[in-house]
Amino acid sequence: MQTSFSLAQLADPNIATADKILRACVHCGFCQATCPTYVLLGDELDSPRGRIYLIKEMLEHDAPATAEVVIHIDRCLSCLACMTTCPSGVHYMHLVDHAREHIEATYERPLLDRLMRLFLAHVMPYPRRLRLAMMAGVIGKPFAPLLNAVGLKPLAAAARLAPLRAPEAMTETGVYPANGLRKARVALLAGCANEALAPSITQATIRVLNRHGVEVVVAPDVGCCGSLEHHMGREAGALGKARANIDGWIREIEGEGLDAILITISGCGTTVKDYGFMLRTDPVYADKAAKVSGLARDISEYLAALGIVPPQKPSNLTVAFHSACSLQHGQRVHREPRDLLAACGFVVKDIPEAHLCCGSAGTYNIMQPDIAGRLRDRKIGNIEKTAPDIIAAGNIGCITQIASGTATPVVHVVELIDWATGGPMPEPLKGRLGG
Repeated sequence: MQTSFSLAQLADPNIATADKILRACVHCGFCQATCPTYVLLGDELDSPRGRIYLIKEMLEHDAPATAEVVIHIDRCLSCLACMTTCPSGVHYMHLVDHAREHIEATYERPLLDRLMRLFLAHVMPYPRRLRLAMMAGVIGKPFAPLLNAVGLKPLAAAARLAPLRAPEAMTETGVYPANGLRKARVALLAGCANEALAPSITQATIRVLNRHGVEVVVAPDVGCCGSLEHHMGREAGALGKARANIDGWIREIEGEGLDAILITISGCGTTVKDYGFMLRTDPVYADKAAKVSGLARDISEYLAALGIVPPQKPSNLTVAFHSACSLQHGQRVHREPRDLLAACGFVVKDIPEAHLCCGSAGTYNIMQPDIAGRLRDRKIGNIEKTAPDIIAAGNIGCITQIASGTATPVVHVVELIDWATGGPMPEPLKGRLGG
């Protein structure tokens, strides 16, 4: 694709990166077949190729974002299936992230939209605040149809997603020693929504790692990875959170050292692995960010390389494995979760149309509930074709989204590994599988 940025524009590192990405696109349209919004809506502007044209025009003219551009960029899930499909290696993720930053800086959204985004940015990255919001959501659940009818669809969607039961106590920060001889020392990102909704995932991970001779550090100064604000175009907040996490992890690296930084939320993992790019122009943080990104691993990557002890509870239960977009497209992790589940005695089934998003996508299922609902129902329909006993995933957003539309228990991959290797039965399975 030809571009016409001026030399002055190309002096901006973000525009120079965008120019390189745009020039890699050859208009082939392969991305359309795997783009969820194009598959559903059939609109060229709701495909990666169409959005690339819109972004190119906006950035080349250094123009404020228009309502039309915002509509189609907002509809993008950032699932990154287009990057897996693209034969030319177009790095759509960095392009759309920059477009969202430009939109945030140049476009005034309607009041209700602004307020909802402000609420999400100031609540979701903070587990205790999110827990309070979830309690309010439970109270508001019966009113979701009314909220939807009066045009408050995001609030209605948030209320519908609120869990009916209170989650367990959040994970304590600190050091969790290895059982027996210490083989490795790792940091574990507890996350924000993860701790508010399902701290059991973090706690299962700690048990599995300790059981396998790995000391785990949950650093006290590490919180939200910044991805929520990053994908909303609120770059200052996102980079502030990234720097805080980098500082927390660098202290551990320079102290007793770290062999890896492990992440159980694949959406967060994609962002942490991108810290090196996000902070590439920061003279203070560029090198530190690159070091952190280099140590970041999804929990399935690490456990697959570590090797797991023989399972104590062979089950032969059928597990439908949902590969989160951020895992399969963002991080290109494919084999490891399946292999781990199979090694634990589960019968692992792949899901038809596995490349298509479930509709969660961070806050997408709140901000774009109609499209998200259609994608969820399509995903569940494909899952049901495998007739599973359990649905497993590696991302809390996907788990929450899919669980909102099915009676089949949905759990994190690491919870099943923990159960199979000596840990407790995951809570969603109790009463359903005889636990």
